[in-house]
Amino acid sequence: MTRRWIPANRRAVFVAVGALAVSMVSLQFGATLATGLFPLVGGQGATTLRLVASAAMLAVALRPWRRMPAARAWPALAAYGAVLGGMNLCFFMSIRTIPLGAAVAVEFWGPLAVAVLTSHRRRDFAWIGLAILGLLLLCPPVPTQHGLDPTGLAFAAAAGAGWAAYIVFGQLAGAEVGSQAAVWGVLVAALITLPVGVAHAGAALLQPSILLRALGVGLFSSALPYSLEMVALTRVPARVYGTMTSLEPAIGALMGLALLGQRLTGLEWCGIAVVVAAAAGAAATIEGGVGLPE
Repeated sequence: MTRRWIPANRRAVFVAVGALAVSMVSLQFGATLATGLFPLVGGQGATTLRLVASAAMLAVALRPWRRMPAARAWPALAAYGAVLGGMNLCFFMSIRTIPLGAAVAVEFWGPLAVAVLTSHRRRDFAWIGLAILGLLLLCPPVPTQHGLDPTGLAFAAAAGAGWAAYIVFGQLAGAEVGSQAAVWGVLVAALITLPVGVAHAGAALLQPSILLRALGVGLFSSALPYSLEMVALTRVPARVYGTMTSLEPAIGALMGLALLGQRLTGLEWCGIAVVVAAAAGAAATIEGGVGLPE
């Protein structure tokens, strides 16, 4: 299957870049809102509420039942939804115990690895080394007085693996059903995580005050950013998309600082900066682009 570029003038590119910027801010803002659910329903319950609320909103907005996917599309959609659910669960479990910015920085190894492994030039390996250096600054192998929680770091690293798989299976699902892949993927992810959330939080998931907060989390952390991402993915090349998404660790850290009062040490801030630089450099020097399947 070949891929084609959608012609875009400067205004269209500006709209796409703006949509992606708003998407990233919305995603990190939604994550900060989700931390308020942790004492009430735990990371598992917060993940379930986020995905169920997002699935409901996307289903109402996009009405995917008007055009059901073909049978051949379901393996890709199922895989996409499964990794989406796993990625969300691991990320929410990570930010229970480590700062939001640190979690996003560690998680970013996944898309960075996918970006670098799709190219074979020498300078790409320099970005890998720089990313490793950043992660070592952020998460030193020798315990420090204010070291980050190992369990939280492990969940963030697992979320990164999920993000890498999300990119791969997301492309496959998108090639099958186009923009409707997002809503079907979220629906599958919600169904997969629902038993986990119910087993952990039980009837607490149905409390009106919690459901109201979950709607905000679902809107800002999934429904809105996933919709805005579709605008960007079809209008800007991969290097622009990758470079901008590399800013997510910094956005997450700033959200944690502004809204949650989280603090990072100077060394950890340096680690985040180096990871962001590595991701931006890798994305900016990779050939190829993002397009719609023909």
